[in-house]
Amino acid sequence: MAVPTNTVTEHAVVGTREDLSDTIYNIAPTETPFCSNIDKVSAKQVYHEFQTDTLDPAGSNRKIEGDDPTAKTFSSTTRVGNYCQISEKTVIVSGTSRSSDQAGRNDELSYQVARRGRELKRDIEYALTRNQASSTGGAGTARSLASLESWLATNKTSNGTGTAQTTAGFSSGTVAAPTDSTVLGAFTKASLDTVIKECWDQGGNPETIMVGPHNRTVISTFTGISDLNTDASAKSYDVTLVGAVDFYKSNFGILKVVPNRFQRDETAFVLDMEMFAVADLRPISMHELAKTGDNEKRQMITEYTLVSRNEAASGKVTDLTTS
Repeated sequence: MAVPTNTVTEHAVVGTREDLSDTIYNIAPTETPFCSNIDKVSAKQVYHEFQTDTLDPAGSNRKIEGDDPTAKTFSSTTRVGNYCQISEKTVIVSGTSRSSDQAGRNDELSYQVARRGRELKRDIEYALTRNQASSTGGAGTARSLASLESWLATNKTSNGTGTAQTTAGFSSGTVAAPTDSTVLGAFTKASLDTVIKECWDQGGNPETIMVGPHNRTVISTFTGISDLNTDASAKSYDVTLVGAVDFYKSNFGILKVVPNRFQRDETAFVLDMEMFAVADLRPISMHELAKTGDNEKRQMITEYTLVSRNEAASGKVTDLTTS
C-alpha cells in the first residue's frame, strides 16, 4: 500500500514530547553478606586492639586425696589489633541540576546521596573480605585495615599446583597480605572437608561457607549432591530439578552456603561468624561541605576496622580456579 499524498507522519512532525519513564532501573548488587551478618562494635582509637585466648588441651586429670594443689604455669592472652580505615563518598550537584525537572527523581542531590550511600556499603564489604594487609598509613598514604583473607592463617589448604599461597596473619602489630599460588587448582570437596575439620579441631564451630560466583556453582557439583527432589504426595510428574546447594552437611555440622559478589573468587571461606565484628570509630555519617560556588556538596564518611576475635575458629581454601 502507498501513503496518501500530504499525509502527516511522525517522521516529519516537530515538537513530539519525549516519553521518558519516571523509573530508574539499577541492577547493581547491594547485598553484603559478610558485613551484614557479623557483630557491630565501637572502636576508641585508630588502632583497635582485642585479645585472644585458648584452653589447655583436655587430658587426664586425677589427684591424690588430701594432696596440696599446685598452681598451673600462667599463660597470658594474645594481644592483637587492626587499623581503622577511612572510606568516603562525595556528591557535588550544581544549583541548576537541583532546580531542573529530572525524570525519575524529585531532587538530584537526594538521588545522588542515596546512590553513593549504596556504593559506600559495597566498598566496605569489599574491604572487609579481600586479601588486604593492615597499614599505619602516613603522610599522603591512607591507613588500611587487614581484611578477612589476610587474618586467616591457622586453618588453610591450597588447591594450587604451584607454590602454595603464603601464610599471612597477625605479627608484630600488623597483618600481612598473602601471596597467591603461581598456578591455581579446582575447588574440591576434599579440600573443603579438610578445612572444616581443621576449624573444628581448633575449637571452632563454623556455620558458613562463603564463596565467589564461580565456586558457588562448583559446590553444587560435589559428589553426593542429589539431582532430583520429589514430593511423594504430589502427582507423578511434579518433580523439581535441584541445581544448587544451599546447605552443606559435613562430618562436623551443617554449614550454610553463601555467595559473595565482592570477595575474591579464588578463595573459599569456612567461617565461624561469631568470631568477627566490624568496629566503628566513626559510623557512616553525612556532612554538608563548605559552599564554594553554584553547587551543593555532601560527604558521606566512615572509619572502621575488622575485628578478628580468634581467626583459628575459621579457615579458607585458597588458590582456586575462577572459571
